[in-house]
Amino acid sequence: MLHAHLVFITKYRKKVFTNEMLVSMKEYMEKVCGDFETTLVEFNGETNHVHLLINYPPKVSISKLVNSLKGVSSRRLRVDYADAIDKIYWKGVLWSPSYFAGSVGGAPLSILKQYIEQQERPV
Repeated sequence: MLHAHLVFITKYRKKVFTNEMLVSMKEYMEKVCGDFETTLVEFNGETNHVHLLINYPPKVSISKLVNSLKGVSSRRLRVDYADAIDKIYWKGVLWSPSYFAGSVGGAPLSILKQYIEQQERPV
């Protein structure tokens, strides 16, 4: 298994997410990871970005996984939280087109998990 630290930011770094949205998003992300035969080890976020720690087999293309994670989460959030998101984004785009994907191998996974857990989650 390979390990990756992923970070997705909202378009224009707009502050969109509430704690309730992040709880829902974790469920969406876990479902997508299951579909790709990967494991979401840790998930957390702040009002304008999310962090994911993923374990994945070498056969999985990280770019395809990211595309699915961002696409599914954007669609589901727009349905489940339409009132909140449509006030901020009216063109159907939630995520910035870029993302961070870092291979995790040098730092112990426990340190990275701790970093992700310590994000200042909105109330």
